[in-house]
Amino acid sequence: MSIKTAMCVFDVDCWDEDVKSAIEFCETQGAHMSALVICMGGIPSVGTYEAISTSWLDGQEREIGHLAEETNAVIEVLEKANLSFDVKEIYTEFGWAEEDIAEHALYADLVLVGAQAAGNEALQRRIIDGTLFRSPTPILINPRKQAVCSFPKSILLAWDSSDEAARAAHQSMEFLQGCDSVHVTIVAPAVRSLEKGEEPGSDIATFLTRHGVKVVVDQVATGGRRVDEALRQHATDVTADMVVMGAYNHPRIQQRLFGGVTRSMLKESRIPLFLSR
Repeated sequence: MSIKTAMCVFDVDCWDEDVKSAIEFCETQGAHMSALVICMGGIPSVGTYEAISTSWLDGQEREIGHLAEETNAVIEVLEKANLSFDVKEIYTEFGWAEEDIAEHALYADLVLVGAQAAGNEALQRRIIDGTLFRSPTPILINPRKQAVCSFPKSILLAWDSSDEAARAAHQSMEFLQGCDSVHVTIVAPAVRSLEKGEEPGSDIATFLTRHGVKVVVDQVATGGRRVDEALRQHATDVTADMVVMGAYNHPRIQQRLFGGVTRSMLKESRIPLFLSR
């Protein structure tokens, strides 16, 4: 996948570091930045209808004004950079945020989320849900202040033969091809359940090798740990600059109720996380 348009999501209240890293990423990629500055409107407090209407409308007016000011500030920063860009301000209610994000994600090759936007849990959840469940676009979460390296030295590709993992491998191909080593990582006991290929990971390794990817297949035992813990530890062991994985290969309601590998990785990962579904 060639990244020609990166949709970069900025939190209206906290965006300066995210903009810097997004500029560096887009300049290195030669990609157009489609920037969204997002403000999620507040919910009216309990009270009389008249009081709610007046105070809520006043608050909404202040939020919209603040959004306009911050959007102009983002534009001023981007105008100093050497890249193609457009900026949209999005004022949305909590219930509609996912659809607003998804609508714009349809026209991007990648959705990039920096540490500041990811640190807003309500916003992060809506970016994830809008992108992964309502659009075909992959998402790259960067929990670090520095920009994502366009040519990582080491990538961990979490592999379980699922459709989601295969799609993540396809969509992250540009990163994989520029990498010194890609560790196709299979976590036991999942190894025993794989039925595709003579050896776990052999088929995907062959496929990636034909694309010029330098592949190492790693079978990792859990040792009593959760799968996400084993993945994070192995990412540390191989000094991975990025983790690539399929997201939410169980029903969303099940993930919400009982957690899951994706949710835990989003919460705990300290390195960039490329997700596809």
